Amino acid sequence: MDETTKLWQRYKKHNDHAARDALILQYAPLVKYVVGRLGLKPPPSLEPDDLLSYGMVGLIEAVDRFDPSYDVKFETYAILRIKGQIIDSIRSMDILPRSVYRHAKEIEVAFGELSQSLGRLPTDGEVAAHMGITIQEYHRWLGNARWVVVSLDQPVIFSDGEQANLYDLLEDDSVKTPAELVDKKEIIKRIATALKQLPKREQLIVSLYYNDGLTMKEIGRVLEISESRVSQIHAKAVLMLRMLMSSQDGKKPVYRRRGAYVPTLATTG
Repeated sequence: MDETTKLWQRYKKHNDHAARDALILQYAPLVKYVVGRLGLKPPPSLEPDDLLSYGMVGLIEAVDRFDPSYDVKFETYAILRIKGQIIDSIRSMDILPRSVYRHAKEIEVAFGELSQSLGRLPTDGEVAAHMGITIQEYHRWLGNARWVVVSLDQPVIFSDGEQANLYDLLEDDSVKTPAELVDKKEIIKRIATALKQLPKREQLIVSLYYNDGLTMKEIGRVLEISESRVSQIHAKAVLMLRMLMSSQDGKKPVYRRRGAYVPTLATTG
């Protein structure tokens, strides 16, 4: 039995708080890892250390709530809680201008309207024209929206009432998360279909970020674009996925690309 397993046993079975403190200290680097992966500068009213503090709260909650008997790595569970705590803390402070939330929603709505009228996902230029703004302003709105759609953590509610986090389901499924302990094969199928409808560059960035674990900066080096541009494209990809996965009276449009049939996300029957 390794030392980490012994610490978990001492804490969970005997309520040994010295073991709890040792676990928190051992996993503390996860907080810095998560903050680095977000690839975002904090809003002007916050310092970088504030994000680390919020993340530590998430780590402590993860240690307290984790059940070692689950068939899941603690790191996988903790990363989701750390990220969620950081995002929730930023949003609860309500320090972002209302226009940021409004613009993100307007972009998402534009994606939906244009997708249905064009029969495919729109280009940046088409979205900007549809919204009556310049391409530069559109990119600025996407950049500002990164705190609204910083990740795929926001729950998606399907027409049958099923809920899931896109982030959970895009993670490497070689390690199960608590959310995956129930059968989500149909949901995963829908998400896979939605992902295939994204432009190739958006697909690549989603894959590099969620599957390969690269940071925004590292992705920028791979694609030879700026970190801020990667952040914009990531935000756009998340907005597109949210639009594709959102329930619309139980029906989804059929998108055709280069004459190919792309299955709808909704189930039939």
